[in-house]
Amino acid sequence: MNELKQQLEINNERYRVIVSVKEEYLDGKLSLVEGNRILKEKLGTCTPDEFAFAEQSLKGVYQDEEILDRMDDLLALFDGVLVRTNNVYPKNHPLWVYVEEINAVEKVAIEADELLKQDKFIKNPWLGVFDNLAQWRIHLSRKQNQLYPMLEDHGFDRPTRIMWTFDDGVRDAISTSYALLREDKFSEFIASMPETLEKLRDLNAKELEVLYPTAVKLLSDEEFVRMSANDHEIGYAIISAPPVYVVEGVNDDDVTANGCGAIGGEGTANTGNVSNEFLQDLAGLLSKYVGPINGGEPAKDQVLDVATGKLTLEQINLLFRHLPVDLSYVDENELVAFYSDTSHRIFPRSANVIGREVKNCHPAKSVHIVEEIIQKFRSGEQSQAEFWINKPGLFIYVLYTAVRDEKGKFRGVLEMMQDCTHIRELTGSQTLLTWDKGYVGDDSGESSIVNVGESQATGNIGAMANSGTQDATSVNTVAKESDAEALIIDANGVFKVDEKTTLSKLIKQSPELVDYLISLNPKFEKLKSPMVKIMAKVATVEMIAQRADVDVHDLIRNIDTFINKK
Repeated sequence: MNELKQQLEINNERYRVIVSVKEEYLDGKLSLVEGNRILKEKLGTCTPDEFAFAEQSLKGVYQDEEILDRMDDLLALFDGVLVRTNNVYPKNHPLWVYVEEINAVEKVAIEADELLKQDKFIKNPWLGVFDNLAQWRIHLSRKQNQLYPMLEDHGFDRPTRIMWTFDDGVRDAISTSYALLREDKFSEFIASMPETLEKLRDLNAKELEVLYPTAVKLLSDEEFVRMSANDHEIGYAIISAPPVYVVEGVNDDDVTANGCGAIGGEGTANTGNVSNEFLQDLAGLLSKYVGPINGGEPAKDQVLDVATGKLTLEQINLLFRHLPVDLSYVDENELVAFYSDTSHRIFPRSANVIGREVKNCHPAKSVHIVEEIIQKFRSGEQSQAEFWINKPGLFIYVLYTAVRDEKGKFRGVLEMMQDCTHIRELTGSQTLLTWDKGYVGDDSGESSIVNVGESQATGNIGAMANSGTQDATSVNTVAKESDAEALIIDANGVFKVDEKTTLSKLIKQSPELVDYLISLNPKFEKLKSPMVKIMAKVATVEMIAQRADVDVHDLIRNIDTFINKK
């Protein structure tokens, strides 16, 4: 705590005033008015990092839930005292990106405000609003997997746990409103929106007023550079991906890494390469059991004696990267020690989480489940716990296994996670070799055009990999057999294409479009896979753009030009 105080340059006398007023107010010994008067009299002003540090210092006196329930009251207590920062950061700085996203989502919220004022309800504009609001979970996921772990590395863990609960409240409110809209429960939807927008704006205000100003004071340039590199793996909400943040004099090779989470962290699927940091950590673990490896430095081609064979470090790395499941390992000290960096990763993983307490990888409402699993595994009462996520077109299976050594001593928890959507749909038997279904991933390690789990029909449309042949027949079949509705034509006779337009509509309109896209970007070769017949109905322009790593707006412009030129 003293180290954190020194990093934030907290004055002892001012700190005591802030903590004492907070505690007396929470205890009911001070009224809101009286507490505010004392703060103004003794402090004049209070910086965001002083406010946040005092919140951290209440640890042990009040439960997180008490602080959470009274957070708005505490902010009101500091009304006119807490300094409002301008949140100006260098361009492309991770905090600059967060602010850009907040500015973008506020424009969406203003659009929603205007729609709420209208007498007549029209669904389509609201769907446009939620095309953006539905992305906000990416903003939240980056915070939880990137910013929070780094702050916790500096002993700043309580405010992030509380903030995570607010994150969940916003995510759930958006999801609930969106579900009501899709189900055509219009009156309930309209009734839900004011609260949803209020929660969104309230959380954004807390981030701007407390979280970012504290983070910029606490974290180093090296940490922000590393954060920026990893942020690109998770993605961005509403805005286009910015360039990686670069600081002159900071060696990117030393500070960039990728990947987060263990035991059920939430987020969106991502891809990435295994970092040197991971190789070094793995080499260190291997050295502990098989002896030093080149003085402790990893050697990719050195043969190691593993339990049932001989493998090089490079081969071990490749095996982990190509596993059809995601693995995470939490050691006996309840610290996240490892995750497998697969290209089909279901939820985000970041190297920032390595060495982090696993309970801090979760919102407060689910920490008790994590603690119960570890406690029962540690005691020997249980050895496995399984969960599954079952939604239309998606089935995710999660299995936790107690890790024990030869003597039965508890050594940690292994998490296995797998998208089993395609497996659950298999029927009968297949004993003959066939390539019609394709496979997930290819030797290049590139992601498939459409992400695993996004299909509403087959689930595993990520299996659309290049089989090595150009299957124009499949495209022509889609064009002939598709029952997709025709593209909408506006008053000027122009075909309209947006992010949600499906591939089947585009191919039905113009089968030659696929060849045109391939001429623009070789990654679109995968659109000629036989799997196109299965996934064309559900793959949208947005999905295709994401998996080909192109800007969706550029892709739409190219498609518009081609289709409307014909």
